[in-house]
Amino acid sequence: MSRQYIDCREFPSIMNCSVALSADDDQELLEAAVQHAVAVHGHTDSPDLRKQLASLFKPGTPPLNVVQAKTASA
Repeated sequence: MSRQYIDCREFPSIMNCSVALSADDDQELLEAAVQHAVAVHGHTDSPDLRKQLASLFKPGTPPLNVVQAKTASA
């Protein structure tokens, strides 16, 4: 299995989260991403959340520099 990652910097959030997670195993990455989403972003662990997070995995490792997504202004 090849290394995969998920990067909060690519998604808009109020806190402008800068966390990027990577792992060699999909299940390990999913567990870490769920824990982060619940503890930091206030999501509820659910099958839908897990499916959504897993769909956002990308091959490789997170880049050092990413332009952070910004939330829409009111």
